Amino acid sequence: MRRYRLTVEYDGTPFVGWQKQSNGMSVQESIERAIFQFCGEVTNVFSAGRTDAGVHARQMTAHFDIEKDTTADVVRDALNHYLRPKPVAVLSAQQVTNDFHARFSAKARHYEYLYCDRRAPLALDAGRAWRISGALDHVAMHEAAQALIGQHDFTTFRAAGCQAKSPIKTLDRIAVRRVDDTLISLNVSATSFLHHQVRSIAGSLFAVGIGKWHKNKIADILAHKDRSACGQVAPPYGLYFLYADY
Repeated sequence: MRRYRLTVEYDGTPFVGWQKQSNGMSVQESIERAIFQFCGEVTNVFSAGRTDAGVHARQMTAHFDIEKDTTADVVRDALNHYLRPKPVAVLSAQQVTNDFHARFSAKARHYEYLYCDRRAPLALDAGRAWRISGALDHVAMHEAAQALIGQHDFTTFRAAGCQAKSPIKTLDRIAVRRVDDTLISLNVSATSFLHHQVRSIAGSLFAVGIGKWHKNKIADILAHKDRSACGQVAPPYGLYFLYADY
């Protein structure tokens, strides 16, 4: 049995998320089908993160096991062939030892959320950023976000259906910056995240950015440890899984 590590890029728009579900096609199922078409083997593909419906990935790490004697380059090219025309691309493949696990071997995960504050609707970037018709104060958003760094009870930013055993998580880094005249980026890094944690943070920082909330309110709602104190959950299409550290 041979184990292969993949680096995968995908547009989450047409998918129900990474994980296989009964209500539609997932990224995981798409890759598993491509593997079967390539070598006739049924296998499970494991990932570093389980993105929701509509969430994108720039460099998602995944792995799977097959018996076929082949090379990593052939695996990459064959999977890309069978994945077409789905918006999923295997950027790289490499054979790894059997103790590597895409999820459990990860030391940190990095996400980005993109806001676009312009009056005009999005044409080229529709479904890839959250358009805000008014200007966002990215400096206030960044200052507010610093209250979330470190280990906290993130119940306020946790989805009601989250299956994590504990709401305690540690954010290693969070930063908001203006990329250009209309694009603002929120970057968050941690070992692991709660369900909807990044989107809940992004939605709450939006309230700061438009001046609805004072920047100190982020620390206040964190301390509440109450989901009802959270701002709106930002739409999924602005969120990107960037990469994982190993």
